[in-house]
Amino acid sequence: MTTTRETTVVARGFTYLEGPRWHEGRLHFVDFYTHTVNALNPDGSIEQIAVVDQQPSGLGWLPDGRMLVVSMKDRKVLRREPDGSLVEHADISALCTGHANDMVVARNGQAYVGNFGFDLMGGGDHEFAAVVLVNTDGTSQIVAEGLSFPNGMVITPDDQTLIVNELFGNRVSAFDIKSDGTLGPRRDFAAYGDLGDEASWHKRVEASTIVPDGLTMDAEGAVWIADCAHQRALRIAEGGEILDEVSTAPNGVFAVALGGDDGRTLFLCVAPDFDEAARTANREAEMHAVQVDVAHAGTP
Repeated sequence: MTTTRETTVVARGFTYLEGPRWHEGRLHFVDFYTHTVNALNPDGSIEQIAVVDQQPSGLGWLPDGRMLVVSMKDRKVLRREPDGSLVEHADISALCTGHANDMVVARNGQAYVGNFGFDLMGGGDHEFAAVVLVNTDGTSQIVAEGLSFPNGMVITPDDQTLIVNELFGNRVSAFDIKSDGTLGPRRDFAAYGDLGDEASWHKRVEASTIVPDGLTMDAEGAVWIADCAHQRALRIAEGGEILDEVSTAPNGVFAVALGGDDGRTLFLCVAPDFDEAARTANREAEMHAVQVDVAHAGTP
């Protein structure tokens, strides 16, 4: 049920945008292949916040206001100090079987980080992956296993549940958050059919109803996902009912965030595809925006 709402381009000229987060009145996001962390100011200008040597991905903030950013290819979480320098917050390389990926930082400063699980860009076979918990002191541990490319994540407003997109799993999963930050057993938030142990990620995509990349939550407990293979953002209720749809055709959408002064602006990271060679060589990625009915909730 594609809506008739048209998206508006609010930023353009990037390689591939990811990790959008509304924070302190601005939209923050990363641009993969310029290795930059950026912020969209209220006047429409773009401010470069940081440059990450090994390619940035997920973003979040500690309780004291310092920013955390995932360094994908060396599988680390970096911390931006008050002087603007980036320092190592955690090295999670021993716990990741692929590039480090998206991240959500809880209000207490604990961070949850996904990873690819296999060499996606190099043509590797699909392998299941883990979610890593990074504590405020930089120590880390695996807290969930057996996920199919854990990607966009959000924590519910009561801080009790972590919701995780499984990009090649045809599902969105949920976990109870224990008092120490570790997770209970996986359960379905929304599932559209088990893909089993299929080794080809291409075949997994072909068999999927949703291919959920980025994730954000609203005040009615529904989530917006970036359904990247189907050129649309979907609003999904717990249990799997699709409530709303925004098309980004002919381009794909790879991450979403709710923000704006009233929390009702849905931001969409749009690009022709996610091919590393093509995106590195071009500046075709854009940030789009559209007004929706229900405001943001949860973290981020």
